[in-house]
Amino acid sequence: MTETNEGLYEGEKMPITPMMQQYIDIKNQYNDCIVFFRLGDFYEMFFEDAKTASKELEITLTGKDCGQDERAPMCGIPYHAADSYIAKLLNKGYKVAICEQTEDPSTAKGLVRRDVIRVVTPGTVTGNSMLEDDRNNYLMCIYKKGYRYGICVGDISTGLVRVTGIIWGNTRQKLIDETAKYSPSELLINNELGGDKKYVEYIKDKFNAYITILEDADFETENCEKKVREQFSDAIILDEVDNPGVNAAGAFLEYLGRTQKSELSHLQHIEHYNIEEYMVLDSSTRRNLELTETMRDKSRKGSLLWILDRTVTSMGARKLRSWIEQPLLKKHDILSRQEAVRELKEKFMIRMEIMEMLKAIYDIERLTARVVLGTANCRDLTALKRSAAQVPHIKTTIENCASDYLAQTNSKLDELTDIYELIERSISEDAPVTIKDGDIIKSGYSAEVDRLRDLKRNGRKWIASLESAERERTGIKKLRVGYNKVFGYFIEITNSNLNLVPENYIRKQTLVNAERYITPELKDMENEILGAQEKLITLEYEIFTDIRSKIAAEVKRLKMTAAALSELDALSSLAEAADREIYCRPEISEDDLILIKDGRHPVVEKMIGRENFVPNDTLIDLNENRLSVITGPNMAGKSTYMRQAALIVLMAQIGSFVPASSASIGIADRIFTRVGASDDLASGQSTFMVEMSEMANILDNATSNSLLLIDEVGRGTSTYDGLSIAWSVIEYICDRNRIGARTLFATHYHELTDLEGKIQGIKNYCITVEKKGDDIIFLRKIIRGGADDSYGIQVAKLAGLPEHVVERAKEILNELENADISKKESSLKRGKIPFEGQMELFAYNDIKTEKKANEIIRVIKETDLNNISPIEAMKLLYDLRKRAESK
Repeated sequence: MTETNEGLYEGEKMPITPMMQQYIDIKNQYNDCIVFFRLGDFYEMFFEDAKTASKELEITLTGKDCGQDERAPMCGIPYHAADSYIAKLLNKGYKVAICEQTEDPSTAKGLVRRDVIRVVTPGTVTGNSMLEDDRNNYLMCIYKKGYRYGICVGDISTGLVRVTGIIWGNTRQKLIDETAKYSPSELLINNELGGDKKYVEYIKDKFNAYITILEDADFETENCEKKVREQFSDAIILDEVDNPGVNAAGAFLEYLGRTQKSELSHLQHIEHYNIEEYMVLDSSTRRNLELTETMRDKSRKGSLLWILDRTVTSMGARKLRSWIEQPLLKKHDILSRQEAVRELKEKFMIRMEIMEMLKAIYDIERLTARVVLGTANCRDLTALKRSAAQVPHIKTTIENCASDYLAQTNSKLDELTDIYELIERSISEDAPVTIKDGDIIKSGYSAEVDRLRDLKRNGRKWIASLESAERERTGIKKLRVGYNKVFGYFIEITNSNLNLVPENYIRKQTLVNAERYITPELKDMENEILGAQEKLITLEYEIFTDIRSKIAAEVKRLKMTAAALSELDALSSLAEAADREIYCRPEISEDDLILIKDGRHPVVEKMIGRENFVPNDTLIDLNENRLSVITGPNMAGKSTYMRQAALIVLMAQIGSFVPASSASIGIADRIFTRVGASDDLASGQSTFMVEMSEMANILDNATSNSLLLIDEVGRGTSTYDGLSIAWSVIEYICDRNRIGARTLFATHYHELTDLEGKIQGIKNYCITVEKKGDDIIFLRKIIRGGADDSYGIQVAKLAGLPEHVVERAKEILNELENADISKKESSLKRGKIPFEGQMELFAYNDIKTEKKANEIIRVIKETDLNNISPIEAMKLLYDLRKRAESK
């Protein structure tokens, strides 16, 4: 037996069982999925699916008779635990097709009908257990036609859908930047883009996204326009001629229809945006600035998001993340958000009340999506009810706020009173997780439910009361109401009392000493008592689905309220961070000046303590302060200084307050960083090649309104090659006819300080260092002028290089400085200080005890120098210094 694409088996075979044939027919329609086939209380997998699932899920592989000579490989999982198993398979790169019974087994004639009700893929997950609360789960669809691209990106778990077209400029780089911004978990592409192997490999490597190549028919323009028009009444993108975003959106909807197999009414609005409406941040900049995760271990702690995120709802956390990932460019929008942050910052008590009430708000966005998709259970509706209960109080709290942004937010808040009351009246607080086990509808909501529940609980009591009533009515004192499985309920009368039997009694069975009778009333009650449990469960499920449908009809109100609450939470978070961290309100201007007084790196100061952080000023514009050449030794703080300037600009443009005593920020359309580098072994690129590729991207895409951070260009090659490249880059950036952008340029090439006065707009700055004998102290303060020395040997000594190595380095340095190394090779003599035995890797002469020295050496040895970020390195140095100075 061999598996094929056309059918599960080929070749001669014996007839297989009807159930297995049903499975094979369904599997052949979903060859790219692992099929979860519902049998009773289990999802079963067969044949190759079973072998794969058994291995990946670490569950037992068994077999099942299927009418063939060999048993079919089989494994299974409990249906109620499916989510955790599905999550594991998705993480390992599989899709899962959920095949359910589509008719009641008790009423089915022959084989129970089954069909796939949903295909779960990495980008279409809606279950809570498979999603991260604080970030969106994006599905992205990209349509390529020549050099033009259409992008549709959405989160089915929240109902968010956005669309754009990339039709001019360096479109391929813009596509990569947009992909980096959303970091989708699943990517849908057309055949033309699928042929771009470099892009596909890049996406797999950088984002670990599941990639599906759709058929060209899915992107057909006429059909796509129809789908978009039917789904979205406000699809402005349809007004544009030949926008490739329409093709992406249509294929996006086609794929969702194919996988979800249900109404998608929670996708009500499609946001058409231009990528130029937001600050452009390429993947290198996002990584280097550590906006949402650190470079070293991808953790949230140590990122800008970690500092600013004081949100108390999942919706607010996602909203704040999206703000950080796409800073604003329009001054009005920035000031509007900033004014709301100011008001909440100053009104401490109102902010505290808002945050306390928001803590009781559940994830309305995802709850609404599950309601619409028909996967919400009773606990989801209860969570929705509890959330709705808070909305009127939140409206009352912010109704007197003066800022336009907060007033608009308040106007979008729907109190949802009707939804609250509906759920409060109908859904039991203690309802089970599953909705087909009964006990989910409150008493008093449905008279029929109450009656059936009463029958279920009080059936014996009714029978006893019937027996008593019939004895009194007939005068037969020994009349008995009994029950057996064959005849059901009956009335038994001894032979001596047969003359008293009423006419409405129907004889059912004759015994030796008695007769058994039934009555129409008894039979009706029997049917109700015996069927009460089954009827009750069915009725409660029907009532629940009706309630869920009524709530789904209010999806627009729910989504609008959820959006308003998420923004209120994000604003409160920025206000809380500004208040707690002592941030200032920056001035926002459309001119070119960036002037920061006493600026601080928001993350570094949090890590090491504000009292240990040395603040610095920053001045750059498009005139006399266009490019700052920054010199100073390694570890002095050049990278931290540059990053803090970029983060302050970015924070200002999301509407946040900033870590400074004052700041005036001229809006930047893009931030580019060329900071640090390492070999990209996966793509076969050296450190220098990575560095040059990043530099080329900056020079190709930067504008005069951009902010550039360039650190150590040219260090990956020979001294003179590197210096030449750095010099040429500076000239190119400063040329107003080419770029002319505001730039912070850190370098070890002290020769570049000679450019001040020769090229207009260049100013020299350096990080101050205090030298004491052969030792140095980093003062972390930036001042005008170039550094007088690189202090490399002193830094090496500070880092713990053995004394022998440091002394020998001094000798070699003297020889090099006295030699004409530009014209002849230096002939270095063997060092005067002999090396006896094996040298120690580090020597800490000022540490008194060997135990302390060994501990510090261990920490340094275990540090991954290739991946440590500047923030982490600085924190590590502070920690080591504290250990060294401790007694």
